[in-house]
Amino acid sequence: MQDNLYDTNKEITILDVLDRVLTKGVVITGDIVISVADIDLIYLGLRVLLSSVETMEKRKAVN
Repeated sequence: MQDNLYDTNKEITILDVLDRVLTKGVVITGDIVISVADIDLIYLGLRVLLSSVETMEKRKAVN
């Protein structure tokens, strides 16, 4: 019988999360619309890429 790779009772610290994000990278997207009386005044589209330099260099070399 093979043991699970992940322990469901294991506590994950913020350092573990940050390490995974920087190792693999993450993209955050969002839209903000400011409107008055149902008239759109400002639209802001946001796309953020968070990654380490090493990860980006590896991805660049693959492409």
